[in-house]
Amino acid sequence: MNFLRFIFSRVFLKHLSIAIGITILTVSVIFLFLRIFTRHGQALSVPDLTGYSIEEVDSILIERELHFQIVDSVFNMNAERGSVIDQNPRPEFKVKKNRTIFITINAFNPEIISMPNLVGVSLRQAGAIIQTAGLQIGKLTYVPDIAVNNVLQQKYRGNVIEEGDSIVKGSEVDLVLGRGLSDDKTAAPDLVGMLFEDAKQKILDRYLNLGALIYDRSFSNADDSAAAFVWKQRPVYNEEEEILINLGASVDVWITVDSTKLPLPEEIELP
Repeated sequence: MNFLRFIFSRVFLKHLSIAIGITILTVSVIFLFLRIFTRHGQALSVPDLTGYSIEEVDSILIERELHFQIVDSVFNMNAERGSVIDQNPRPEFKVKKNRTIFITINAFNPEIISMPNLVGVSLRQAGAIIQTAGLQIGKLTYVPDIAVNNVLQQKYRGNVIEEGDSIVKGSEVDLVLGRGLSDDKTAAPDLVGMLFEDAKQKILDRYLNLGALIYDRSFSNADDSAAAFVWKQRPVYNEEEEILINLGASVDVWITVDSTKLPLPEEIELP
């Protein structure tokens, strides 16, 4: 009875109210501190740093109270040396202030690799070896030889390059191939309407070379090439009469990003 009387006494209830009030106040202060410390609700959009130098990146991020860290460097011959080519988080991603942006820059010096041996293999095998090594197939030259599409020589900048020689990664390697002892020819491919990158591969698959590359007025910068497609070619493709050209011949292409130049699909006749 004395215990119950104490619980319901004015003194106990007064102290209990004070304790609850102090607890609520303490919790409120802690939440307020955490809200201020973490800047709750204050998010920034990550700027696009691609193409900027390290000095420019530093200036851009200081204004936004962000930091950066270089995590990797790779060589890209199409980008400015020392410029940013990748970042994490991506542009427009929402972050808090003082967040670190991890960037990859274009190396100042190109990566040097060892030239693989392509002599004696087929063009298809050479393509797989070159791709694995980080190189590209350049110009194809055909000469009379008993083995058709067999690699006879590998060249870099006009000179024969031997297995094990140093070469810049991403470089184009020209190949001298056998065309057989007869005057073999291949059919002109149909490239109109194809994406430019796909068209280049189809030209190579037909044992031909990319000739003149003509851009129309729809291009504003080099980045447009990724979405470009072929709207004209020479020699032309004739569906009714196959046009045969020599192995290693050049195919000129006109490319555009203007979709109005895409060929219209043939009308389907309804029964």
